[in-house]
Amino acid sequence: MKVINNGVPYVNGELCGWADIVVLIGGVPITGITGAEYSDSQVTEPKYGAGRYPVGLGKGRITCSGKLVLYQEEVQALCAQSPTGRLQDLPLFDVIVQYLPNSGIVVTDKIRNISISENARKWKEGDTGQEVEVPIVPSHIEWGKIG
Repeated sequence: MKVINNGVPYVNGELCGWADIVVLIGGVPITGITGAEYSDSQVTEPKYGAGRYPVGLGKGRITCSGKLVLYQEEVQALCAQSPTGRLQDLPLFDVIVQYLPNSGIVVTDKIRNISISENARKWKEGDTGQEVEVPIVPSHIEWGKIG
């Protein structure tokens, strides 16, 4: 086992970085992507019975959200797939995020049934390119499939 400078054991080897991530939209790897965020949250509430403290937990609906940060050219390619040219009018699609570290253990997250909620551009003087934040509304996320 190797030890790095801060004294913490270096157990798993090299950690995953941005260069180890592949994002696929409609099965096609996207190269003009600079960021991806996705999450799900679930309503979790304490349930009370006799006494002052909860006797259990109740779990409710799961809500998913996220965004992709794409170069203008990638967004234009997506708009070209829409019947109206609007991102919001694209048919539902999946985004696959694969983590491909040097360890060789591939982990795949599947962001399912995505709809896009906004189509915007924000240019200013001096820009040499455009990164477009594309908010996504998934139905659910399949987390961490290994293999």
